[in-house]
Amino acid sequence: MNKRIQEKLAVLPDQPGCYLMKNKHNEVIYVGKSKMLKNRVRSYFKGAHDAKTQRLVQEIDFFEYIVTSSEVEALILEMNLIKKYDPKYNVLLRDDKSYPYIKITAEKQPRLIITRKVKKDKGKYFGPYPNVYAARETKKLLDRLYPLRKCNTMPDRVCLYYHIHQCLGPCEYHVSDQTNQDIVQSITRFLSGGHKEIKKGLQHKMQQSAETLDFERAKEYRDLIQHIESVMEQQKMTLNDEVNRDIFGFSYDKGWMCVQVFFIRQGKLIERDVAIFPFFDDAEETFLSYVGRFYIHQNHPKPKEIFVPLGTDKQVLTELLETEVKIPMRGRKKELVELAMKNAKIALQEKFSMIEQDEERTVKAVEGLGEVLNIEIPHRIEAFDNSNIQGTDPVSAMVVFVDGRPSKKDYRKYKIRDVKGPDDYETMREVIRRRYKRVIKEGLPLPDLILVDGGKGQMSAALDVLENELGLDIPLCGLAKDDKHRTSELLYGNPPEVVQMNRKSQQFYLIQRIQDEVHRFAISFHRQLRGKSTFQSVLDDIEGVGQKRKRLLLRHFKSIDDIRDAQVDDFKKLGIPQPVAQSILDALQMQDDEEQE
Repeated sequence: MNKRIQEKLAVLPDQPGCYLMKNKHNEVIYVGKSKMLKNRVRSYFKGAHDAKTQRLVQEIDFFEYIVTSSEVEALILEMNLIKKYDPKYNVLLRDDKSYPYIKITAEKQPRLIITRKVKKDKGKYFGPYPNVYAARETKKLLDRLYPLRKCNTMPDRVCLYYHIHQCLGPCEYHVSDQTNQDIVQSITRFLSGGHKEIKKGLQHKMQQSAETLDFERAKEYRDLIQHIESVMEQQKMTLNDEVNRDIFGFSYDKGWMCVQVFFIRQGKLIERDVAIFPFFDDAEETFLSYVGRFYIHQNHPKPKEIFVPLGTDKQVLTELLETEVKIPMRGRKKELVELAMKNAKIALQEKFSMIEQDEERTVKAVEGLGEVLNIEIPHRIEAFDNSNIQGTDPVSAMVVFVDGRPSKKDYRKYKIRDVKGPDDYETMREVIRRRYKRVIKEGLPLPDLILVDGGKGQMSAALDVLENELGLDIPLCGLAKDDKHRTSELLYGNPPEVVQMNRKSQQFYLIQRIQDEVHRFAISFHRQLRGKSTFQSVLDDIEGVGQKRKRLLLRHFKSIDDIRDAQVDDFKKLGIPQPVAQSILDALQMQDDEEQE
């Protein structure tokens, strides 16, 4: 699990929402939902999983999440996101189905049906409903309460529904338009909020059944009430008018602002945009400027409507964007704006939490290291490490950390010039001398602390050059490693002594990171140098391979191993004759045989 994921897991909200798992190519590979994001997302990275889940977790490089107001909204949003991204690890909701609607047809003898398609056919549509089972159960309830016809085509005689009083039998008996209209209006009132009266009646009947010890009937009423509550729960992730909208919300604190944009397309929330940035002017004015840049400079397509929070100067935006800008004052549209504001606030809190975590690992760790060593805060730390194999191609490397963060533009590599053989102490003397002579000569900033990879011998060599040759008084520490090549001790003082540090403290983790980084940098430089040296020395003795062809081979194949594995035809593509190519392969094979003896 990488550090980015660890940091984000620590600040997950305990609220419902959807999460998007991404791989190293920034592709969404899985979309999920949860009524508590904190627990669900963390569960992926803790404990044992089956093989399928393990494959998913191994591919996760990062994740994002969107907070919703309820689990129902998370379910609807999950569907929309899966349709948009088609993640390879989602096996459900990948077809072209959508959640169902309850529809009253516009036929002469109307029917009550469940459908997944909304058409302009003058029928009345209610939904969509994320709980399919509850929608069907509610339809069954409406069928029992309101006797519209049930048959797709008119039969010749009345059927069972007529005899159980769930149909008026228009196939055999006359049913007036007014009667049908009254039933349609009653169903409309029920699905538009009048269900509360029906629910009260069912609750009364449930209590009566319980009092008469008819528990089976009471359970039926209880289940019906639960189905009604589930299917009629208002959700804000989908608007039924299918108008394209962008919904803005923002939050600000401590000189930072977060703006969230929900993109509503064909009535569905399919995507969002998040921006977090410092600001220095009035918050509302900064928000206005951001919205203007969002469409004019960033070239986002303008929808039919733009929703913004209360307090925004919508007149200015309308004139600027030449698009209808609204401030919803009630209903689900207002709730969507509030949801965007809520997500912006949470994202900003997450930003502050991550900043605080980063400061613990960097700035505060540097301050703690200064306290442990009893020196001024070492804002600039320079660390050195040597690398060689039995004295061949000796090199040294320096890395720089400023306020606990690597400053890679200040890294330096050194080829050792004057030391012959594997002498780590003299190598340290040379690189310290060369580095700080140049610092003094060019007036470069001196470090607040120097770290050398090694024990008392390397420290003594470095201190001798600094103090006796260059006259510099800079705190210097040695980094000792254990038998597993991990940081074990920090040495400081003259004579050097072990600095007592909590191995789980941020300052100890900081010196670990510095030591690992300088070792990595030195090793990579040594391998690069040794590879070039070996590569060139082998080719020097091959007839037909001059400087031009050596550069060509080095540029194309990168390493000696790649050349050894190549075929003659690979050399022909570079314009190298077959005899010369064969000579190169023979020479490399001979060298390989000699190394194995």
